[in-house]
Amino acid sequence: MPKKVLTVDDSASIRQMVTFTLKSAGYEVVEAVDGNGGLARAQADRFDLILTDQNMPGMDGLNLIRALRKLPPYGATPILMLTTESSDQMKSLGRAAGATGWLVKPFDPQKLLDVVKRLVG
Repeated sequence: MPKKVLTVDDSASIRQMVTFTLKSAGYEVVEAVDGNGGLARAQADRFDLILTDQNMPGMDGLNLIRALRKLPPYGATPILMLTTESSDQMKSLGRAAGATGWLVKPFDPQKLLDVVKRLVG
């Protein structure tokens, strides 16, 4: 059974790149266009890993992570930030919110695959 990944980003092109990259490696990928949509998807289904952008309308990535970490199924699920934000301060906020890791856009597809494979197989 393929590992299931939720990618949350308001950029359609980034979602498409993530989906293409991960599906090519055999992962099942579900997309959400913002934090509120991502939270709704996560509550309706179970994912092995979640990728989220930081800057999105409505609920941003940090608040999405905080909300997900309060849900029992996602207490230990890997959650990666995939964002243009690269400052140490933002990374620190991400860790405090419960992010497992941090990838900066534009991303290297092979690096994304390496990180996802390391976290969920």
